[in-house]
Amino acid sequence: MGCAVYVDCFSGASGDMLLGAVLDAGVALEQLRDGLRSLPVGGWTLEAQAARQHGLGGTRARVHLAHEDQPHRGLSEVLRIVRGGALPGGVVERASRVFEALAEVEATIHGTSVEQVEFHEVGAIDAIVDIVGVVFGLHLLGADFAQIQCSGLPMGSGWVRAAHGRLPVPAPATLELVRRSGMPTRAAPGDGETGELTTPTGAALLTVLATFSPAPVLERVSRVGYGFGTREPPWPNAVRLIVGEPARRGSDLQRDRVVEIQTNLDDATPEELGFAMERLLDAGALDVAFSPLQMKKNRPGVLVRVLGRPEDGERLARLVLEHTSALGVRMQAIERLIARRSERSVATPWGEVRVKIKHLGERELVAPEYEDCARVARAAGVPLREVYAAARAAASG
Repeated sequence: MGCAVYVDCFSGASGDMLLGAVLDAGVALEQLRDGLRSLPVGGWTLEAQAARQHGLGGTRARVHLAHEDQPHRGLSEVLRIVRGGALPGGVVERASRVFEALAEVEATIHGTSVEQVEFHEVGAIDAIVDIVGVVFGLHLLGADFAQIQCSGLPMGSGWVRAAHGRLPVPAPATLELVRRSGMPTRAAPGDGETGELTTPTGAALLTVLATFSPAPVLERVSRVGYGFGTREPPWPNAVRLIVGEPARRGSDLQRDRVVEIQTNLDDATPEELGFAMERLLDAGALDVAFSPLQMKKNRPGVLVRVLGRPEDGERLARLVLEHTSALGVRMQAIERLIARRSERSVATPWGEVRVKIKHLGERELVAPEYEDCARVARAAGVPLREVYAAARAAASG
């Protein structure tokens, strides 16, 4: 298991602040640069500067651009850049999800489609380096991405200047990301107008990568990193990264948060339901289930229940409305407890099959992979139950 990370946003969060915190927590600047240089986009340099405010020391990450005027890139162009480097697959997938979340909220705010959204500040090279750099930096830290948590997000107050002119704080994109994810907010430091504390980039990274926890729960703290922003308010303008060993639980349970989407139908055909399930799973739903109901007017019906990542909630809800007769859906953020799991291949007399292993404290519960066992059983002409038994015995031996 990797390390656990807690992001303490006592003064908000932005992409460059999070990148500075990752570097301050121990990621080697050259190693980070080398990975980011594989992206098919140039005209930038990254440096890390020592920073100190109000007696607190840390790192300020700065991305310098050869050309300040940046083109407005669409989501497809940004994803082409993110996916065009030589970064680990998990880094690419998570960074892509951050940009997709930003595109979805921008589409909602401006009344357009995700494909038509043009990123302004977020599509610039420095924002791409910040976002991909934070995800890659967490990977280099050895973070277990299921064990990344953060505090509530202080929004700030006042006005901020953006490509569309002056906008109220929090910026509409920041507010929409927080609303969709269910991430709590927290009080801003200081009194009076504070300016923007959590930026859209910072909100996107944290609502996609982290789950909320009011305080860090770690077995042991190993490293602490402070990433500073460019402003100098009457308090330390930094975000704090606390890195350590995850707290041991007797049952090895992990926590995460998902969105649950439900609707009741009394006129759905089996074909429509099957097709809707297929589309939802293809779109990234974590689970889709149907349960029988007795509805009004004595009609038999079905309960449609979809689980997804919080940032995917509205997109999945739209698919439910598109592919069923539902006029509305119920949505709520729920917390899950998940048993730690692993997977490995074992040898049976008829060939190798994969098994999933659920870890509950000192106990390990083995579940052979059905598709592998069925393939081996068909090829060897033996009953499926014999392959299952052999796989369990091999995994336990």
